[in-house]
Amino acid sequence: MRKAIILFAVLCTSLLVSCSPRDYLTRRLATDLLAASDAFKTPQQYVLQTGVLSNKEYVSPEYLVLQHHGWISASAAACTPGLAPPPCWEVLLTPSGVETVRPLVPAETADKPLLIIPVARRKLVGITGISRQGNAADVDFTWKWVPLNEIGAALYSGDLHYKSTVGFRNYDDGWRIVQTSTASQTLDDALKSAEPLP
Repeated sequence: MRKAIILFAVLCTSLLVSCSPRDYLTRRLATDLLAASDAFKTPQQYVLQTGVLSNKEYVSPEYLVLQHHGWISASAAACTPGLAPPPCWEVLLTPSGVETVRPLVPAETADKPLLIIPVARRKLVGITGISRQGNAADVDFTWKWVPLNEIGAALYSGDLHYKSTVGFRNYDDGWRIVQTSTASQTLDDALKSAEPLP
């Protein structure tokens, strides 16, 4: 009887070891894989350009927000040869803008006309559904922006949630997010086509 119990315990252990947690696409596994992806770990960068800008760039929603907060100012300027049609604007950081932006960029780039500012990070809110078919699956999820600083809070609402769908594929070592465009949507495509929730 004791040999039978030991044999049964060894058999159960070997069965458990042979199945990886990545063999079954659960909401928890999908959450872990999405949260660990570059799209959710890498901060969103905003490129702030100062100097002479076309009217189209200057009246973009982002520049209007920065102007509303008093971080940039502009004066009429002559258009340079590649900027048309007039009017053009000379965009500068205000003293408040310098105070806000300088701590967010490397010191060696603080005086350059292109400032790359980390402003927000995506946060996974939850998995809303999984549709599997063989070795492929579509995972529906919601996410939101988490601002990293004042500029991020001005440009990205932390209250607005988005819904997206991404493709997963089951390989010999378990489930992975689809990285190249196939019948399923890649994570980058899913995030770009995200729709705000009402």
